[in-house]
Amino acid sequence: MAKKQRQSTSTAEQAGLKIRTAKSSDVARITELSGQLGYPATPAEIAQRLRKIKPASQHAVLVAELPGGKVIGWLHVSVSPLIEVELRAEVNGLIVDDEERSRGTGALLLRAAEQWARSRGCKSMSVRSNVIRERAHQFYLRHAYEHYKTQKAFRKPL
Repeated sequence: MAKKQRQSTSTAEQAGLKIRTAKSSDVARITELSGQLGYPATPAEIAQRLRKIKPASQHAVLVAELPGGKVIGWLHVSVSPLIEVELRAEVNGLIVDDEERSRGTGALLLRAAEQWARSRGCKSMSVRSNVIRERAHQFYLRHAYEHYKTQKAFRKPL
């Protein structure tokens, strides 16, 4: 499996893919990709949400950019100081364009997020994934994430 992961990553790296912090000029593309993830929004809504993701010491929104400047994926990671466990980070969202999947982009985004988390003293990284996203589950398992719990999520509008 490690060999397969290395091959996927090298494909994205060979394509000259760059992982960087999101900028305001990425809003339109982040909006499109959020829709692919199943979270439709307007560019104005995404721009407002990005402005509220603070402080930078506890949140990062990373994008994967092709050499021509096209953003083909994004990842939001945050530090989660909790009482019950050591400092950890959480992947709050990760999407790669439908047309660009299985080329190593997600792996590069995930690796960058893990490096970001380590640099902030995090001892682990968590991610939650909808039960219907079986392909995503396999992705995380290939990258040494352990399925350790199944839970129900509850929401209440305020």
